[in-house]
Amino acid sequence: MAESARESAQKARSASRKLQALATEERVAMLNRIADALLANETEILAENAKDVQEAGDKISQALLQRLVLKPQKIQQLAEGIRAIAAEEEPIRRVISRMEVAEGLTLEKQTAPIGVLLIIFEARPDALPQIAALALRSGNGLLLKGGKEAAHSNAVLHKIIVEAIGPMGADLIHLITSRDEIADLLKLDDVIDLVIPRGGNALVSHIQANTKIPVLGHADGICHVYVDAAADLDKAIKIVVDAKVDYAAACNAVEKVLVHESLVANGGLGKIQSALQDAGVTVHAGERLQQLQPDSKLPAAPSARHEYSSLDVTLDVAADMAAAIDHIHANGSGHTECIVTEDAEAAEAFLRGVDSACVFHNASTRFADGFRFGLGAEVGISTSRIHARGPVGVEGLLTSKWVMRGSGQVVAKDSGVTYTHKKQRIA
Repeated sequence: MAESARESAQKARSASRKLQALATEERVAMLNRIADALLANETEILAENAKDVQEAGDKISQALLQRLVLKPQKIQQLAEGIRAIAAEEEPIRRVISRMEVAEGLTLEKQTAPIGVLLIIFEARPDALPQIAALALRSGNGLLLKGGKEAAHSNAVLHKIIVEAIGPMGADLIHLITSRDEIADLLKLDDVIDLVIPRGGNALVSHIQANTKIPVLGHADGICHVYVDAAADLDKAIKIVVDAKVDYAAACNAVEKVLVHESLVANGGLGKIQSALQDAGVTVHAGERLQQLQPDSKLPAAPSARHEYSSLDVTLDVAADMAAAIDHIHANGSGHTECIVTEDAEAAEAFLRGVDSACVFHNASTRFADGFRFGLGAEVGISTSRIHARGPVGVEGLLTSKWVMRGSGQVVAKDSGVTYTHKKQRIA
């Protein structure tokens, strides 16, 4: 009889506690074995993935299909990312602060695993090994609920990872394939500590509205590039095109390009538009561009706030940088924004003034990624303001605990101890 999701969560918590007690070297060895196993089993992984792709056919969107497909270079990148995670400093029990509370009584604040994570993801088989590696490094137990579109891929990846970990693997990392629906999993707030959804707006919004478990993630990836009056136009074109076409379905792909109004008259806007169109992008006119160029043949943008997840982008005009920032705050999702400019003062004002998880100067929005940030991998990108924000790596899967070491002290209504509260340097 298949175990329930509740039983899986309980086993994951027990296994995570055993995992935390292991020496750093043992957990590092597990991660390196996973990286080796992915490369050694590449043929089997690609064969199972091909089954998913074939079965999906035209039943899923092009954007979802792009996320479903695994290629040899992706498996290589996954292995590299896992090795990078293994090479990081020990994340568990790292001392954040230390204080002498009283003579002979010390208090430390240390990092600690969150506990049991539930990751719900759509057609993203590459997410499974990334998340498993991050959970392993951070000492967390893991429940994975993957989309049915990637069933074959998820099953083979889970099998390979669990076998590479060793005897603890099956209890630590669970792939939920029972009939437990997402709604049932979201009720397990007594045994699951954090939910991280990886999917489209509908999935994330549904999860956020239907659970008591804290949710870490983002519902939209509406990223902007603002091309300033002082931009190097060649540089701007390069950045804008890359931010859209490098991987149009990604949540860090640009969805709206705002240009300073001076670029309308000097032809800069036209050159940006042509470059995007030459790259195969359908350019949609934003509200202000429609007003300035009423005879334009560009299709109108569906709305001021729209995520295409395809080779489409909105092009619009801002009176100045302040107007661009206001527009981003009104219509963005707090994910990733970029300014292209050679004016250092304007760049700093944008970086300080934009309230998003990631804010860039003269760099493609596609850099907003755990692997590219040097985190090894990510469980997702968070636009939340509590706990973790931006690409979430190992550090985002940790909380803290207080550890006190004494020599027989008692409170005795605060008469039994003389408080010193001296902060101590951490070596």
